[in-house]
Amino acid sequence: MSTEFEKLVNTVRKLRSEEGCPWDREQHLFSVKNQFIEEAFELLDALDKEDIANIREELGDVLFHTVFHSVMAEDESRFSLDEVISEVNAKLIRRHPHVFGTENLTSSDEVLANWDEIKKQEKKAKLAESILNDIPAAYPSVMRALKIQEKVRKVGFDWEKPEDCFAKLTEEVQEFHEAFESGDKDAMEHELGDVLFAVINMSRFCKVNPDEALRKANDRFVKRFKHIERELKAKGRSCEEATLEEMENLWIEAKNLE
Repeated sequence: MSTEFEKLVNTVRKLRSEEGCPWDREQHLFSVKNQFIEEAFELLDALDKEDIANIREELGDVLFHTVFHSVMAEDESRFSLDEVISEVNAKLIRRHPHVFGTENLTSSDEVLANWDEIKKQEKKAKLAESILNDIPAAYPSVMRALKIQEKVRKVGFDWEKPEDCFAKLTEEVQEFHEAFESGDKDAMEHELGDVLFAVINMSRFCKVNPDEALRKANDRFVKRFKHIERELKAKGRSCEEATLEEMENLWIEAKNLE
């Protein structure tokens, strides 16, 4: 271990010790998962903004949580930090036979195909009942839907062409409209879920990352709405005081400025 990494591990162990922090000592392996997710998303935000200083900071927070969870697992006699490091290192070596072995893979496509095949063999060794069993239910919903679709595609369960996806999306939107007209909340939730799943499937066919597309749509919305707020404020007014028509006109103005 590097000196700095050892310092971090020792700091975390000190926080968990009898002389440490009451809050840190109270935590267990499953109690701070939401904080870990928050840190991961803060890292993604820093990466999106290409904010190098913040990326460094957020990588540190993610690294802390990795060590924190590993130390808690040690304290609970589940596994050790050394085991975590050893397992991921062995996995990287095993899945890169073209680097650490004798296989000759020259393109990224070949590497990815071989990676998937090695993963498949690893899963077979675990006797999984379904190819979908290894997709964590805790994944963000968009990511999980995409992973599910990619998994079943690899065994041939997929649309033949994009037009099929468009037809399915149209069908699901119509079914959602019918559920909306009925006023049945459960039916609306069911059908809206199908619409979202179909949209993600469509994005996969278009080779567009749906999460990235939605993130950028969110950013555009925020930018345009801030323009509305800024322009109204310059006139001494607030959004609450403006009419919908005024705000829509400012929205179009913001859109045209892009």
